[in-house]
Amino acid sequence: MYKAVKFVGLLLHKTHHPSAIHSTHKHTAVMAFSGWWSILLIAFLLFHTFSSAQRDPGYTFMDQATTAPTVSYYDYIIVGGGTAGCPLAATLSQNSSVLLLERGGSPYGDANITDLAAFGAALSDLSPTSPSQRFVSEDGVVSARARVLGGGSCLNAGFYSRAGHDYVRLAGWDARLVNESYEWVEKVVAFQPPLKQWQTAVRDGLVEAGIRPYNGFTYDHLYGTKVGGTIFDQNGHRHTAADLLRYAKPSGLTVLLHAPVHQILFTSRGSTKPKAHGVIFVDANGLSHRAYLNRGSSNEVIVSSGALGSPQLLMFSGIGPKEQLQAHNITVVLDQPMVGLGMSDNPMNAVFVPSPQPVEVSLIEVVGITHNGTYIEAASGENFAGGARTQDYGMFSPRIGQLSTVPPKQRTQKAIDKAVEDMKTLPQSAFVGGFILEKIMGPLSTGYLELTTRNPNDNPSVTFNYFKDPRDLQRCVDGIKIIENVIESNAFSSFRFDSLSITTLLNMTASSPVNLLPKHANASRSLEQFCKDTVMTIWHFHGGCVVARVVDSDYKVIGIDSLRVIDGSTFRNSPGTNPQATVMMLGRYMGVKMMRERHATNGPE
Repeated sequence: MYKAVKFVGLLLHKTHHPSAIHSTHKHTAVMAFSGWWSILLIAFLLFHTFSSAQRDPGYTFMDQATTAPTVSYYDYIIVGGGTAGCPLAATLSQNSSVLLLERGGSPYGDANITDLAAFGAALSDLSPTSPSQRFVSEDGVVSARARVLGGGSCLNAGFYSRAGHDYVRLAGWDARLVNESYEWVEKVVAFQPPLKQWQTAVRDGLVEAGIRPYNGFTYDHLYGTKVGGTIFDQNGHRHTAADLLRYAKPSGLTVLLHAPVHQILFTSRGSTKPKAHGVIFVDANGLSHRAYLNRGSSNEVIVSSGALGSPQLLMFSGIGPKEQLQAHNITVVLDQPMVGLGMSDNPMNAVFVPSPQPVEVSLIEVVGITHNGTYIEAASGENFAGGARTQDYGMFSPRIGQLSTVPPKQRTQKAIDKAVEDMKTLPQSAFVGGFILEKIMGPLSTGYLELTTRNPNDNPSVTFNYFKDPRDLQRCVDGIKIIENVIESNAFSSFRFDSLSITTLLNMTASSPVNLLPKHANASRSLEQFCKDTVMTIWHFHGGCVVARVVDSDYKVIGIDSLRVIDGSTFRNSPGTNPQATVMMLGRYMGVKMMRERHATNGPE
């Protein structure tokens, strides 16, 4: 009989009893079958078994910061070669000189980035040169920020979907230019994913559960169920924002790697307000460099360092809450208490569903966009661990502290090492199935960011306040109920065990190491508590330099001349189901707008 039957028998033995999730013992057997479902979240990681890294495009304008002159001059200086910075730089280079400074390295030639089957290796690499930099929010949820050219598009699960029309309207964007900018991005990085049996069952289950209409394959954000895009091509290779640099005019662009910016420089000469006129960056040898703006009213410094990096750099440079700056001996350029506020992360919760038959390995391909503010997605795989080159479980691995039953201060290396060893005892049958997740829109709950040091390579302290607003919690509950309906649908019946109740599945999920928060008893008896106990990140954090608070509608820093912030730190709400499409679009969109403004001011150049 198929090996999953043995798995289910053990699963029922460990989880069917209501007290299963309340045991304080940490024996391997308990965690192996009732707790380690989170290993299955490696479905994010595996899609194909291709192992060749995407070929280096051979950008002639890219080099290490160690090759840079001590002093240099440009029309635009962009800090952060991420999801927004790359398309922005490529666009502005058409008629201006642009310096793009990236604190990390190149994604090319690194199979851990470009090869989907090795995704987990990049996220659990904790070395100083890793493309992923781990941080743990003050809420206790483990997350990661990018440290590589291409930014988060080098590390994420690849789902590509546009923002909704209402989002575009409320942002005050030009709808025609938005559409043109999306298309500019999509010609290089967006693809239609395959849709096999398990994902098809989820799709049909969503429709059966009332998430209608079915909108087919589309990049558009439409209520109902749809198949979205992906940045992975048919060969399983990732295409990132760094690929958009192929649009650049080589003579107009300089990209420097391993070039963390420590400070934005300001002058008051000829201006009633502080005016950005350069930056200080440090190369891999520890040598300091200065890059200045050329003379001209249209020349600017643009910060595109992400939701953690952008508010952090503004504070390093003297723009932020006065008391916090003074506490770190930073000279105050502008007392701006809103810098670092409005930090948000869309909470994700998931339910693992073991399958009585093999399922395809799939990434996020289908989404249900509901009217109650939740998005339902899914991923699957028969043997998530076996497809990778190493037994590494990415963001859901105890190697990086995913031990929710252990509070952060009790998370010792000994406990992590034991958990890693425990996972080696798992049978192959433990990996048959998939998970269905819900992510809430917005969110409405917000937190704040604070400096910890004056080093741009160090993480700031960030608090997201997951579910602080009760409306966010209600959306999560509503999403879990939809997941239950999908699991119980006729369309999904071939991929579930009739003997496993929803309560059992929730018990199994709630007893697994999905975050660092201490568990609450009886998690399956309250969906509200289930949401709080099993909360994870889907890496869609944003805020810190929010529009109308820190920047104006043109992304110019309020109270400062020649300085903009263009990235996800300006968002009040995360766009669409997944933000990367809109962040890339925004880089192109603002680049075009700035080129037009420059032409109107200076004429043809």
